[in-house]
Amino acid sequence: MITSVQVPIAPGLFTWPSDEPYLMGGLCPKCANITFPSSPSCPRCGSDGVHSKALTRVGTVWTWTTQGFRPKPPYWDGSSKEDFEPFILGYVELENEVMVETQLLVRREEVRVGMPVVLDIVPLYENDEGNEVVTFAFRSRV
Repeated sequence: MITSVQVPIAPGLFTWPSDEPYLMGGLCPKCANITFPSSPSCPRCGSDGVHSKALTRVGTVWTWTTQGFRPKPPYWDGSSKEDFEPFILGYVELENEVMVETQLLVRREEVRVGMPVVLDIVPLYENDEGNEVVTFAFRSRV
């Protein structure tokens, strides 16, 4: 029997596998700007040598909307238009760090600005190699 392996949607976005995963951002050594995702240079001051930084797992919903169309690859799994279900998309403010665009794993009638949320890793689709591709999302902390 072959079992699938969980693989991250992109390398370096979050720690995986992990019982307590973290998003991996970037910290500029010159101006202390924090970014997500990380990049080799700082978008604020242009300094090179941005360091990898594990970001906090908790935050609050800053704003949100319902996404009613299929995302583009790599987030779209190739499913048909009929199989697509709208989902909640928002910006989460990570405490004293950075804002992250993310799927919110909450019901529409429950989501609200200021809602406390926590990072989760969720299955997205099965790739051509039979592995389960996982991505990050946030769910209610309550």
